[in-house]
Order: sequence, then C-alpha cells, then structure tokens
Amino acid sequence: MSLLDRSREQLFRYIWGILKMKDCKLYRINGIQNHLHIATHIHPAIPLATLVKDIKIASSVWIKEKKIFPDFRGWQEGYGAFTCSFHEKDKLVKYIEMQQEHHKLKSYKEEYIELLKENGIEFNEKYLL
Repeated sequence: MSLLDRSREQLFRYIWGILKMKDCKLYRINGIQNHLHIATHIHPAIPLATLVKDIKIASSVWIKEKKIFPDFRGWQEGYGAFTCSFHEKDKLVKYIEMQQEHHKLKSYKEEYIELLKENGIEFNEKYLL
C-alpha cells in the first residue's frame, strides 16, 4: 500500500470516528484528490449542515496536525448531499467503492453536473469548481 493510500485510509477512519461519535452509521467512504463520497445514515437529531461542518473542521485540524497531506489547504466551502432509498443503498456503496476507477472515465465536475441534472436540481455552472 502506498503512502497516499495509507494516508487516505487514516483520513477515512478519522471521519468514520466522527460519524460514530454522532450516532451515524457509515456504509462507505471513498474519494480521490479533490472530493469525498460518504454513504451514511444520519442520526435524526443531527442536522446535515452541522454534520458536514463538524467533519470539515475536525478533519482539517487533524490533517494539518498529522501533516499527512502536505498540499491540503482546506475543504471547499460548499458540499452536495443526496438521499437514496434503502433499496438503492448497495448500489450506492458499490459506486463509492469504485471511485478511483470511475474517475478515470469521468471528472468530478462532469459527475456532479450529471447528479444535479439527474435529480432535477437547478444550478449555475459558474459556481461549480
């Protein structure tokens, strides 16, 4: 396992710990250099925005303290969140597992625009990274 892979694994475990502390159930986490996907059941008492904020703040501090990603300057300002039915969970988990392969064929921006359109969400492309 490469150093980058070990660092990613450490980050994913750290985020998993945050989710566990908030009584959220992690199904899968994975990502590439410019984004993460997290499939989780969010505890009903936890607002999504609060959960994302807490993950970003805690993981930013942790990454900088551990110096595991020297080029890390912080998470982007926004985020995207989508729901899925329980019946689609396994399909979503498989999709997240395959991120490295998936992004050899499609960029993050292409993927995100596709998700927005697929879910009928209006957006202005000038605000997308």
